[in-house]
Amino acid sequence: MARYIGPTTRLSRRFGQPLFGATKAYEKRPFPPGQHGPRLRRKKSEYAIGLDEKQKLRYVYGLLERQFRRTFEKAKREKGVTGERFMQLLETRLDSTVYSLGFAKTRAAARQLVNHGHVRVNGGKVDISSYTVVPGDEIMIKDSPTSRQIATRNLEETRGRNVPGWLTLNGETYTGVVNRMPTREEMTQDINEQLIVEFYSRF
Repeated sequence: MARYIGPTTRLSRRFGQPLFGATKAYEKRPFPPGQHGPRLRRKKSEYAIGLDEKQKLRYVYGLLERQFRRTFEKAKREKGVTGERFMQLLETRLDSTVYSLGFAKTRAAARQLVNHGHVRVNGGKVDISSYTVVPGDEIMIKDSPTSRQIATRNLEETRGRNVPGWLTLNGETYTGVVNRMPTREEMTQDINEQLIVEFYSRF
């Protein structure tokens, strides 16, 4: 599956937040890249603001434009507030759920964990990172020494990260359960999804 493989710290500096997870490189230089980065202040148009917000969210979840736009169109066809439903569809992707449970340090690592066959959903192998989980689903790390070793290491390193209320984690059995759909407050707060809805409504 196609994914973004370009520079990460540079993008985090451009948008002013660690889109791909905290790194020492970003912490040392948390200002826009380029010769005039620390002093550069440009007034942005409404189009540019919406584009930036869309790009930020796309990079957070590691999607290319085509897949990102397809997810948005799906959200628009469903009942409810389009922006919130869009965020829910992104958050309930299998790779994002694995990340939220703490089985991986980053969403990119969670995608790799899924694609390499280390994850089971309701007892069956699912190696499609875009798979959407629903309430009642049980996510489990494959019962093999390699898979469990990876999960154990990641659970230890993500211990300080809170598991959101829409999920329940059992670290001893390497399982997680989807209790319900996530609320807006339980998803990333650094994004204004309404700007993205307005951006796509231009086309």
